[in-house]
Amino acid sequence: MTIDNSYTWDALLKKVSADIFGSDEYYYDIKSECETEDGFDLTRVATILEQKFNTKLANERNGEFKKINDIFYENMSRNIRLSRFKIYIAILLRELNFREGLSSEIEMLKKSKKNIASVITTNYDSLIEEILEFNPLVGNDILLSNSYGSVYKIHGCISDINSIILTENDYSKFNDKYELIRAQLLSLFMHNPIIFIGYSVSDENIKTILRTIFTYVEPNSKEAEIIRGNFLLIEYHQDSMSTEVVEHDIDIEGYSLIRINKVKTNNFIELYTQIEKLELPASVMHIRRVESLFKDLLSGDGSKFKFMDDIDDLENSEVVIAVGSKSTMDYRYHKPTNFLENYFEIVKDSDIKLLSIIDDMPISSTQWFPIFAFSEIHDNLAKKDILKAQQIQKIKKYIRSMSKKNKIINKDISPILEDKAMTSSRKWDVIMWNIYEGHLPVDIFEGFLSGFEDTDSTDYRRMLCFFDYKKYG
Repeated sequence: MTIDNSYTWDALLKKVSADIFGSDEYYYDIKSECETEDGFDLTRVATILEQKFNTKLANERNGEFKKINDIFYENMSRNIRLSRFKIYIAILLRELNFREGLSSEIEMLKKSKKNIASVITTNYDSLIEEILEFNPLVGNDILLSNSYGSVYKIHGCISDINSIILTENDYSKFNDKYELIRAQLLSLFMHNPIIFIGYSVSDENIKTILRTIFTYVEPNSKEAEIIRGNFLLIEYHQDSMSTEVVEHDIDIEGYSLIRINKVKTNNFIELYTQIEKLELPASVMHIRRVESLFKDLLSGDGSKFKFMDDIDDLENSEVVIAVGSKSTMDYRYHKPTNFLENYFEIVKDSDIKLLSIIDDMPISSTQWFPIFAFSEIHDNLAKKDILKAQQIQKIKKYIRSMSKKNKIINKDISPILEDKAMTSSRKWDVIMWNIYEGHLPVDIFEGFLSGFEDTDSTDYRRMLCFFDYKKYG
């Protein structure tokens, strides 16, 4: 699990029960009433627990959970009914408390997003949209969506408490109302590679999805074989770092055995690395932009489009599709300074084809150029060793030339920036010396640089090279 306050369905219900009633035993009493042949009906458990939770808080207006009641009554005053039970769950899952030691895994997941079309999740928290910066879709928004760069939150989201699907009544409404949503998701499953991350082969969500698909597709047909080839189940196993893909048969009630591909592992960083390395014809974000503009074309909203028929007259060796308004369209060659101005965006997107241009660019030894992050993304750059040597030489030379009065230890960037007695140039020197010597955390410096306004200045370029060297060098 990526965050500490992440729960299985069973663990979440037990947590809420223990918080409100003081022990796990109350939860076990409820759970014992909901036993089935296959285990326990957690939907029924959630229904009973919600009723008891809401009743207890209604009878204790200003008790320990006064805050929940405040939110409930504030919304009722506006004729908005919320479940106290779900309000509490939303509060439990609101903070994303990332576990220690997972920064590399999260960074690789961020880099891999350029090759991830969309994410479908049954989780209520905002983890995916926080990390990937995808657009969250809940309820009817799913039907009107642009699938690229989106998170389908099919069981609701903490940002919309009434959308959370948890109890018997919730699932009943879901099954009645969301047939079109299921059809849309089915289309995604049938035409795209699908990776289920963190699920168990026994998970009911997996079985429900497979059951839905094979309601429409004959299990032994050619279409079924294609769909099976699209599926990869990454089953979480705490003690395994294996990346071996094996075939696994899942027994779906009412159907024959369904065979899918499975990896049982805790090595998620390797999964994200392999996704990031995929070289697709276009990034997901580019496809999203084209899809959005195509939607505008179909809607006839007044947008103007110009189609060029004489493509054969183009002298480029590759066919290029240019999308944008005529007033903002231009053609330009990426100079070294462009890479500095767009440094953080380029690193985030990990665009190898764009970085290949570096080998064709004249970059003199007098220029500040941050090569270390770029060469980590594109390890085959022919110029990387020369540019690294140039960058290190310039940094060390600058450190030697610094005034001694600027070499003062400071572990926080704020006091330096707020010191009115310092000139801007001296502040930058103090910051660079502290980052070079390791006194100033790299993450704090990164936040400062990513928000720096004058990205065309020599000061910015110099500080960027210091940062690049310390983080990636």
